[in-house]
Amino acid sequence: MNAVADRSGLVEEIVTAIRATVGSGPVGLHEPYFAGNEWAYLKECLDSTFVSSVGAFVDRFECDIAAYTGAKHAIAVANGTAALQVALQLAGVRAGDEVLVPALTFVATSNAVAYCGAVPHFVDSEERTLGINSVALREYLNSSTEMSAGVCVNRQTGRAIRAVVPMHVFGHPLDIDGLLGVARDFRLVVVEDAAESLGSSYHGRHTGTFGLLGTLSFNGNKTITTGGGGAILTDDRRLARHAKHLTTTAKLKHRWEFGHDELGYNYRLPNLNAALGCAQLEQLPRLLDAKRRLFERYSAAFAPIAEVRLMAEPDGSRSNYWLQTLILAPAVAGVRDSVLAATNDAGLMTRPVWNLNHRLPMFKASPRMPLAIAESLEKRVINIPSSAQLVLETRQ
Repeated sequence: MNAVADRSGLVEEIVTAIRATVGSGPVGLHEPYFAGNEWAYLKECLDSTFVSSVGAFVDRFECDIAAYTGAKHAIAVANGTAALQVALQLAGVRAGDEVLVPALTFVATSNAVAYCGAVPHFVDSEERTLGINSVALREYLNSSTEMSAGVCVNRQTGRAIRAVVPMHVFGHPLDIDGLLGVARDFRLVVVEDAAESLGSSYHGRHTGTFGLLGTLSFNGNKTITTGGGGAILTDDRRLARHAKHLTTTAKLKHRWEFGHDELGYNYRLPNLNAALGCAQLEQLPRLLDAKRRLFERYSAAFAPIAEVRLMAEPDGSRSNYWLQTLILAPAVAGVRDSVLAATNDAGLMTRPVWNLNHRLPMFKASPRMPLAIAESLEKRVINIPSSAQLVLETRQ
């Protein structure tokens, strides 16, 4: 029996390390935590009868998100995918353009590009951050593109490469300085997918605020939740006003008439969801502290296991540790599925990283650079239980 096949001892060590950290009983991957003003704000919203897309909590939530992230403007929308779609549209992405996106991302990143009629162009990741590898991307663009009238053009397809969408995987900031340098030199608009990184920062600046626009998600499994929900971030007042207009069906203001001046979307966040978000945002510092302490406990538990690395925040960054992440050494990548089976059988919810987007049937024909690192990570990444209440509540 070869060394990779005979790794039952390693699987058992991983299960034991997780169980020692999270306690007994079944444990979910990431569950919302409601211990503040959620009930009070929801009741206030219901009592007001303003439960749809107009209400005081929507305005408050947008102000609170802008203040927390440091963005000048935040526009609350129905979900993170809608936020990214509209942000790309506002960034000038049009049908027939190409947009650089990581192959290692949740499918929503690529879907948002496709919703604009554009084509996702998949790029590789780096092991250190799990985000876009800016060094490899620069080399690839130097060899495969040319500048024409100030536009980066894919030599093979003849299409304009209009934008790049860096995604901060599991809340860990990527090499933003390197990425911004590539974007500047190749005339690419940066639209950040910060869906997973509320509470994360790069050299003291919040993720989602480095590009022309950035986007957040408040889905039920995120660090804070509005049930569904997302937000567009920008410092550009004109873009912010246009984002709010587009996401409100492009309706012109009038006391009673229904006039619309362009193709818009019914994407505004309901007041009911915003009420939940306001209460959740009040607890964010406490949640982030708990998730950092959970990382520290996992670090101690996994320290003796040489074949496994617990993903830590990159140098110069501060991560929200949204999902705690194990990265198997390449030599033991073959045990991934055994770990997933053993942990889930033990009532410990774990999951692999997403299938790389270029393997999905709707994106198989999309252009891509060599994806050696992403394809290696796909076989070795495992998310483990990450809920804040694993620290905030004592488990027996």
